[in-house]
Amino acid sequence: MIQILETRKYAQIGLFSCLIGLLFWGEACVPPAPEEIITTVELNPADSMFQRINDWQDLRQSEDLYPVLYHPNPAYRYLAARAFGSIQDEAAVDSLGRLLADPVEEVREMAAFALGQIGAPEAIPHLIRGFNGQDTTGNKRHYPSRRAILEAVGKCGDVATLDQISKVTTYTVQDTALLEGQAWSIYRFGLRDILSDAGTQRMLSFVQADNFPTSVQFIASNYLARMRVDIDSTITPALVQAFERSNDINVKMAMAIALGKTQQPAALTSLIGQYQRANDYRLKCNILRALSNFPYESGRTLVVEALRDRNEHVSRRAAQYLLENSSPDDAEQWWRFAKDSLPTPIHVELYQAANRHLPAYRTEYRDAMNAELRQRFARERSPYRKASVLRALAEFPWNYRFIFRSGQQTDDLVVRTAVYESLQQIGERPDFNRFFGQSVRRVSQELANYFMEGIRSGEPGAVAVASIALRSEARDYRPYIEADSITALTTILDGLELPAMTESYNELAQTIAYLRGVEAAEPDQPKFNHPIDWKLLNSKGQQPLLRLETDKGSVLLRLWPTVAPGSVANLMDLAQQGFLDDKAFHRVVPNFVIQGGSPSGDAYGSLDYSIRSEFSDIHYDQEGLLGMASAGPDTEGTQFFVTHSPTIHLDGRYTVFGRVIEGMDVIHEIQVGDRIRTAELLSGEE
Repeated sequence: MIQILETRKYAQIGLFSCLIGLLFWGEACVPPAPEEIITTVELNPADSMFQRINDWQDLRQSEDLYPVLYHPNPAYRYLAARAFGSIQDEAAVDSLGRLLADPVEEVREMAAFALGQIGAPEAIPHLIRGFNGQDTTGNKRHYPSRRAILEAVGKCGDVATLDQISKVTTYTVQDTALLEGQAWSIYRFGLRDILSDAGTQRMLSFVQADNFPTSVQFIASNYLARMRVDIDSTITPALVQAFERSNDINVKMAMAIALGKTQQPAALTSLIGQYQRANDYRLKCNILRALSNFPYESGRTLVVEALRDRNEHVSRRAAQYLLENSSPDDAEQWWRFAKDSLPTPIHVELYQAANRHLPAYRTEYRDAMNAELRQRFARERSPYRKASVLRALAEFPWNYRFIFRSGQQTDDLVVRTAVYESLQQIGERPDFNRFFGQSVRRVSQELANYFMEGIRSGEPGAVAVASIALRSEARDYRPYIEADSITALTTILDGLELPAMTESYNELAQTIAYLRGVEAAEPDQPKFNHPIDWKLLNSKGQQPLLRLETDKGSVLLRLWPTVAPGSVANLMDLAQQGFLDDKAFHRVVPNFVIQGGSPSGDAYGSLDYSIRSEFSDIHYDQEGLLGMASAGPDTEGTQFFVTHSPTIHLDGRYTVFGRVIEGMDVIHEIQVGDRIRTAELLSGEE
């Protein structure tokens, strides 16, 4: 427990830093005069020591970073601590624990962040001492690091610690940082599936009372939206009131999802009413998501209205609702809608909903609908629209041969990957056996052959998707794969190009282990292979800008080299080479992210290098943040994303390295298949 009354004080590390400085840095071993003590963290990517520390982080050279934790300059202690937040070396726990008594607030904060990233239970005593060691002065300047410590506890502690933290009620509404720390702690516990009634009650208290800071209500509402917690029906009226009262769009969006989980009539009435008043498409999208918790008929009218919304994200979210929830009685209507004139191009999505839910006995409609889809596939020019048609065709499983042949007749990797995704979709159907009846074994054999063909293609997307499909929990393909075929898969595995195909390699390795009936090895993580280009990084000043001219307009991004220099240098290099020009945004999830930078446009594969994950204590707590997509630690390459709204569950797991400063309206308009026409680097001083 973090005992609030404990007042033990710990010695500062100034003299010790001086001794370490003599040993490692050649500094004179005399205590600096008070006016010479550096008490601020100033980061400069052009500084040679900044570069050395980040290079050591890139190389994962913990032994070189340990001495820097005692450097007289707090900026370097800060950077070394941050490096361990990415390296996540458990051996660093004790050294980082000592930094919780550092005289500089920012260093204490970063040490706490790094301990949380490591996540070792052994960090808890250090965090407790660090928290209580700052409780003697009552000076609120210490509160930011205590907030960071509380959040770190949520990444390291157990359920007993969660209960103790949740029951602290002594923080006043003026103690914003401490309240945020408590909320972050409970949220981080929740992301680890460590939940308690006390924690949920504390989060409920934050959103119910209007006197708590908005920042605290934001964290609490996201907890209620994301975690698998039961919300007592007796408090629904209070949550409705909080939802309707809030003027903060980020709180309101999360509260919409939380209200849906109550499944109470009062919540449904409020959600529908707020939808009618909403001006922000993101709130509309979340309300449509929340409606999935209620009986289909109760939200049907609103969803039909949303299909005709002029914002494409809203209409797509409505079509997704129908795909997931529609009644078979309405399937024919969605087919008719799919042939109507609509404000946004969601026709294929409506075909998909109709094809999924149309009753089996309506064979004449089924045949006509699928004939129309095949004709649409032939007419479509966009590979992304063709991919959508394949997914719609997969809703009627007897299309599996047509889907496979479609992949054999094109060289477009977007379509070819979609073929295997669609076949996987068919194989995962819960009614697979009933649907195919006496043909189950034959169809299963054919699908297994198709997936083997996908792996033999050597294409990153096909290999990854087909590998995942072959070890499906819903379908056992092992009886249809001979021993010599498994041997052939091993040969293919050895021939995959690394690190460009790391994700495909790891998926295939797991499938081979599954087919052999042995435990899979740990996923391969690329070795260091791409040093930071410091000359390029510093060529545009300390705050470089990247302008993207897209099909929907211009976007200006501020890059953050002091936060993630390797990721910034990488994107600058890609832009300078022209790699980003004419690249599609291959993934768009309404009110989540847009993602681009895939070499093939299908979200798989990379260039012949990888870069390192660079985690920081910056939260994904706003729209327009720039992050690196990855398939696991240190697998980043060319793909990046920009957020539509806060996505705090990504914190500490995906590198954040910039922010949109102009053109956020363009980001909100971009859809799958829209392209970056040109990418231009600008000096941050312009």
